[in-house]
Amino acid sequence: MVQLCVLSGKRAGTSWVARRFPIRIGRASTSELKLEEDGIWDEHLLLELDRKGFCLKVQPNALARVNGQPTSETYLRNGDIIDLGVVSVRFWLSGVNQNRLHFREALSWAAIVLVVLGQIALLYWLLR
Repeated sequence: MVQLCVLSGKRAGTSWVARRFPIRIGRASTSELKLEEDGIWDEHLLLELDRKGFCLKVQPNALARVNGQPTSETYLRNGDIIDLGVVSVRFWLSGVNQNRLHFREALSWAAIVLVVLGQIALLYWLLR
């Protein structure tokens, strides 16, 4: 999952998790991430997922920078800072929850113990 952390502006300190793509960022009520600060257009950015990765597309006439470099379209990497208007947003790949594997781990250890006990029994039988 993708996590967008708002670093500055009215919503500074908040995080938003993207579960579906494409993601629209802007002032419009149809935007998935709605930001209402100065310099932000109704549909400012579009974040899409394709085979190469996460592609950020800036809408015509809107301005955005990624890591301080002006861009109209670029692929994002983990930790990139997106500046749009007076707002800075960090692009982040959110953590993955690991399934609990206690039962499988217990079965693995039990199998190891059985193999070791079998080897000890085999050595005892051969040396008798």
